[in-house]
Amino acid sequence: MINNVYKQVQDHVTKLFEANKKPKLIFHSLEHTLEIVKRTEEIAAHYKLTEKEMMAVYIAAWFHDTGHLFTRPDVHEEKSVELMKSFMQANFPDPELISVVEGCILATKRSVDPVTLPQQIVCDADTYHLGTKDFKKTNKKVRREATMDNELSKTDWDISTLEFMEKHQYYTSYCIELLNKGKQENIERLKRKIAEHTVKVDEGHFLGTEIQGNAKTNKETSNLISKGIQTMLRVSSSNHLRLSEMADRKANILISVNAIIISVSISVLFRKFETDPFLVIPTIVFLTSSVIVIVLSILATRPTVTGGKFSKEDITNKKVNLLFFGNFYKSTLEDFNWGMGIMMRDPDYLYGTLIKDVYYLGVVLGKKYKFLRLAYNIFMAGIVISVIAFTIAVFTQGPGHTTVITNPTTSPL
Repeated sequence: MINNVYKQVQDHVTKLFEANKKPKLIFHSLEHTLEIVKRTEEIAAHYKLTEKEMMAVYIAAWFHDTGHLFTRPDVHEEKSVELMKSFMQANFPDPELISVVEGCILATKRSVDPVTLPQQIVCDADTYHLGTKDFKKTNKKVRREATMDNELSKTDWDISTLEFMEKHQYYTSYCIELLNKGKQENIERLKRKIAEHTVKVDEGHFLGTEIQGNAKTNKETSNLISKGIQTMLRVSSSNHLRLSEMADRKANILISVNAIIISVSISVLFRKFETDPFLVIPTIVFLTSSVIVIVLSILATRPTVTGGKFSKEDITNKKVNLLFFGNFYKSTLEDFNWGMGIMMRDPDYLYGTLIKDVYYLGVVLGKKYKFLRLAYNIFMAGIVISVIAFTIAVFTQGPGHTTVITNPTTSPL
């Protein structure tokens, strides 16, 4: 039964592609479908699927792109489901199987997150190439197909591809382990490629340079410069902000944990000092390390606010960064509007300010992580030393320790 289903599905889809050849389908061809079927079988082999689930992922892999033969790319999944249902109802009318296959095909839409394991397998097989060395070749095919009816520069395409890949994720544990590293390497190559596309302008100019050539070349060159730099600055700023948020969260965790340690120590251990004086020194060590860690964590997150005002000379000389609130929060709205207007009309000033903003974000990050690293080291050392001190105190002077009376006059009797 299974072999019969496999053979009929393969023959039917192959005939569909051969009978409805479309030169525009440079990527979504029969060759691509065969590759997806191969990848689906590879991924599925690592999981214990039922017979019906195996059939479902196999059928979905064959049919998932057949919709491209008859309709627009944005709705091809729905058309693929329609073609699959028509074939299955005529040859293998199993409602449960058809439903599973439908879910697998629709899971390949960008806007859908696969839920079941069969859906995840087909979805990962469809984007398997993102984590392979063949990505460059397949990406060229996808671009040629996608840009056949609309103009899109290589840089714009690379930027949109980069955005897609940064949002993309693999769902099966097999693909996560096998392909994530390769996908990240392809992302880094894309970033370098986008940076290389940025056209070098005449020496002594930054962005305001006029490029010689015809109008089309000028427009494309301008787009290359703008898109490449925007992507670089956006990615850099985003990375810095994420790292800053991580540092703040780590500092908050340290503050919370050590505040709890101090409150528990004061409420529990201090009451034992009269009866158990041997606990004094370990407790002091414990509390001292906790206080130091809290102070360092506060220093790591404590904001620094500057004067809050700028002068017209600062704007004229391009010295002030109006993208940082600390430089304008005491200024009037009129002065701020004027300064922003000047900056936005001057590309050198605008992009120079963005670069400075990234730099100073990095400086702040360096300070945060310096304090945070020191706080973690002290926290770790404090815990270890405190445990050792408590252990020594308990075993040498604890309740079970016998006190030898050397002077009879000191005896309570």
